[in-house]
Amino acid sequence: MRRRANGCERVRPVCEAIGPKVTRIGEAGLACQMKIAVNLLLMVEVIAFGEAVALAEKDGVERGVALQAVLNSVAASPVLGYRGPYILEGEMPAKPLADVTLQQKDMQLALGLARTLGSPAPLAAAANEMMNACRGLGIDNRDFVTAHEVYLRLGGQKV
Repeated sequence: MRRRANGCERVRPVCEAIGPKVTRIGEAGLACQMKIAVNLLLMVEVIAFGEAVALAEKDGVERGVALQAVLNSVAASPVLGYRGPYILEGEMPAKPLADVTLQQKDMQLALGLARTLGSPAPLAAAANEMMNACRGLGIDNRDFVTAHEVYLRLGGQKV
């Protein structure tokens, strides 16, 4: 008698065609919860990156130098490696990988989940507010790394 594969094993080939790393999270629905949590981390990381580079720039560190310093440090990550260069002059992609509106949708999901579970998410709330600021400045059609520009404007710096 042939043993029936569980749901994760049945879809593993499809998942591996999308990406090389497949992790079984748990029972139905938990993978969605984990995806929301990963998106929260991605968003906070990119927003903090923009804040750090703007702070370095504030008293004279050149943007490219600040960017390279971060990317060569222990704080470097894959997402900063491919999104970081977008903040250099003329490097913002014409078609964003994930624009402000899409990322804010993910933050709303994270904040809603946190509220439902009674789990604090102050960094998610702060990242969401930076997306609100991007929308207020009319730069929400760009990749969400454009939050760096918000930090520059708030700091009275040259954009």
